[in-house]
Amino acid sequence: MDDTTAAEPAALRRRLGLTDAVTIGLGAMIGAGVFAAFAPAARAAGSGLLLGLALAALVAYCNAASSARLAARHPASGGTYVYGRERLGPFWGHLAGWGFVVGKTASCAAMALTAGAYVWPGHERPVAVAAVVALTALNCFGVQKSAWFTRAAVAVVLAVLASVVVTALTSSRADAAQLEPGADADVTGVLQAAGLLFFAFAGYARVATLGEEVRDPARTIPRAIPVALGITLVVYAAVAVATLAVLGPDRLAAAGAPLAETVRAAGVPELAPVVRTGAATAALGALLALILGVSRTTLAMARDRHLPGFLAAVEPRHDVPRHAELAVGAVVVVLAATVDLRGAIGFSSFGVLVYYAVANASAWTLRAEETTARRTVVRTVAAVGLAGCLLLAFSLPVTSVITGAAVLAAGALSYAVRARFTPR
Repeated sequence: MDDTTAAEPAALRRRLGLTDAVTIGLGAMIGAGVFAAFAPAARAAGSGLLLGLALAALVAYCNAASSARLAARHPASGGTYVYGRERLGPFWGHLAGWGFVVGKTASCAAMALTAGAYVWPGHERPVAVAAVVALTALNCFGVQKSAWFTRAAVAVVLAVLASVVVTALTSSRADAAQLEPGADADVTGVLQAAGLLFFAFAGYARVATLGEEVRDPARTIPRAIPVALGITLVVYAAVAVATLAVLGPDRLAAAGAPLAETVRAAGVPELAPVVRTGAATAALGALLALILGVSRTTLAMARDRHLPGFLAAVEPRHDVPRHAELAVGAVVVVLAATVDLRGAIGFSSFGVLVYYAVANASAWTLRAEETTARRTVVRTVAAVGLAGCLLLAFSLPVTSVITGAAVLAAGALSYAVRARFTPR
């Protein structure tokens, strides 16, 4: 064991400004989910899809506000892993970090396979592996290189989504009556749709997990997170209204590629290949942001010896946690080459909601002198966020809840084993 590394872990250099932080948040949130998430949400909520989106947005706002306040107080790599450890105790930090690393590693593989399916249908795996290798290599050359790529990907995706929304809403097929909730919009379905749609919002955590690489984090992170979330809310609301108005809840629920189906139904089928390009770009942007977030949480957990200590090394030339990034990339390559996770990562939604539940519980403990907001406001937002996370988590499909709970139980067991056999 390297005692020097354990005692004085190398720090990452602060290179990211406000624009970079907002861009990384957007790249993580406006990913491939926006091209596919509305169909399963419509299957769950029917005409109550917009209600589910509003509920998901409320919970996301509370989580974002709590995360921003905690990030200003604890501007280190690791996000909620660090907040849980510092505010609630090592076990809760470990549980949040475990759920994030395991769940988001599976999400990385799923995003890689999604990109492969759009780029070269029928040959997803070689494309997925190549994408993971390329983006992991890009991350190893510094976080600013990753931010530049993300900025370009976000610009492409926003342009594609804008074209879909304008095409749909100016079409003669758009019918505002299809936006109104009907008898099929029951409470259970709306809650389940909100849980599914929340997963698409969860990327704002990526800004917090990069807290050690942001300049003036006490000011930058609390500004970047709500800005990124606000832009994403506007985009998602516009896309949801456009697809519902053209397709209606039943046709949207049955669509395999909802946005491509929307432009075809609107009478502009030549836009479908553009949508396909946007989806592939979004998947790659989300994959890049996921690898960044998972590697930084891995770094933080390795510093505390919850993961092997060599993963805490920081490469001095480019100031990146190269061992952590390469380890995450290697695991994702194996998963993308061997396992189809696109239809089997419901547990990731459960894990993300538990992760943010820990964040809100941590924010509840902030004292008046630790935040610029009034303590009653901080606690109210944290309480609403905590309750919302738990409600949505246990409203997910039963298989997602069981699988997610099993993943968290494995994390708790690993903590207990480590605590039993590691000398204090």
